[in-house]
Amino acid sequence: MASWGLLVAGASFAAFRGLHWGLQLLPTPKSVRDRWMWRNIFVSLIHSLLSGVGALVGLWLFPQMVTDPINDHPPWAQDLVAVSVGYFAADGVDMLWNQTLAQAWDLLCHHLAVVSCLSTAVVSGHYVGFSMVSLLLELNSICLHLRKLLLLSHKAPSLAFRVSSWASLATLVLFRLLPLGWMSLWLSRQHYQLSLALVLLCVAGLVTVGSISISTGIRILTKDILQSRPYPFILMHKETKTCEPVARNTSTLSLKGVEVFSSVSPQGGGAGKRRW
Repeated sequence: MASWGLLVAGASFAAFRGLHWGLQLLPTPKSVRDRWMWRNIFVSLIHSLLSGVGALVGLWLFPQMVTDPINDHPPWAQDLVAVSVGYFAADGVDMLWNQTLAQAWDLLCHHLAVVSCLSTAVVSGHYVGFSMVSLLLELNSICLHLRKLLLLSHKAPSLAFRVSSWASLATLVLFRLLPLGWMSLWLSRQHYQLSLALVLLCVAGLVTVGSISISTGIRILTKDILQSRPYPFILMHKETKTCEPVARNTSTLSLKGVEVFSSVSPQGGGAGKRRW
């Protein structure tokens, strides 16, 4: 079973790396300046649609994965977790290939924690239900990726961008904070069933993802909703690779907000990766 899961993860890695390369042959929207980041986020969107919707449907059809998240799961659920392991590994390689370590270290740490946790379920055949609950977070990532693509395409003043911002906040609460809260509560009550090393790994992952999620929600709320104003264009901050909406004042330019996605960060040929 472990060998099959690793095979699926390897095939997923190859498929997502192939998708990264294949998109280079296709045109991107003319308004996009950072073509690599746009392609990277587009691939992330495909993974979020696959894993997020798959996790939601799976938990709906097999609620026993919630009541017994350690042992009870259908075989294909473990395959879905393995696909996500391959994606996060492929995305990490893509970042290392196109960015410096200083630019991508935060997301690389996030990906390392996720791969470590999900790989435990793939190799051991246990904790698959717990991993499936964690994949519900990808439903929020769908909205975050769409919002990011709109920013990269300079569509910030549009109705679609406003809708994506509100959808990002709503799904952040429903499909990110609530699952993280359930996972934290379950871990606090059932920690005696896990080894100390696994408990520490889970705690580190929950703290990392939880802090990023809360920070992302605050930024979207303050920059997109509370301080909403027209965005004539988007500047790419070269040091951090963070897309920053810029508003014009008569004779000067003032930065009006930093867009962070999330895992959450932008990217560029010479920029950093902020996705939320």
